[in-house]
Amino acid sequence: MTFKVVVSDPKTKKAYQKEVENAVSGLSGKKIGDKFSGKGLGLEGYELEVTGGSDKDGFPMRKDVSGTKRKRVLLSVGPGFHPSKKGERRRKSIRGNTIADDIAQINVKVVKAGTKSIAASFGVEEKEPPKEEKAPAKETPKEKPKEESKAEEKKEPVKEKPKKEAPKEEKPVEDGPAEEKKE
Repeated sequence: MTFKVVVSDPKTKKAYQKEVENAVSGLSGKKIGDKFSGKGLGLEGYELEVTGGSDKDGFPMRKDVSGTKRKRVLLSVGPGFHPSKKGERRRKSIRGNTIADDIAQINVKVVKAGTKSIAASFGVEEKEPPKEEKAPAKETPKEKPKEESKAEEKKEPVKEKPKKEAPKEEKPVEDGPAEEKKE
């Protein structure tokens, strides 16, 4: 039985995938959280840790479920369930934490690095962006502010609408003791 092993390197923040035979790798029977030598995967001097995986039907492995079989468990958080409401729980099928023949993919991370890089060990060429594209990228930020300032100068001034004046209220004249009428 073959399965894919996804090796994540926390230092470079990259992941590498390799398809291996179960008998060759020696991963059968390992649990999530177990550490092992990378020699079976072709990574001499590396120490790896199992972080998860999924079976042939896509059901994820969970660390807190023991065994190799698929089980239906009441979940409130992932992997295997992402609630849409606070406090939501749902019964979902998941795979146990032990690697068996039904597992299709295993996720591992590098705990201790070896002398040779993972990309070189797996035969993956790392692509570097062409040098021509790097130079214009540095010049464009300097040119953009000038273009923006010119564009702002070319804009027509916005004419403000005249504000309507509120009608003046006439104060009523009060007849009082200050003014006495003489006839």
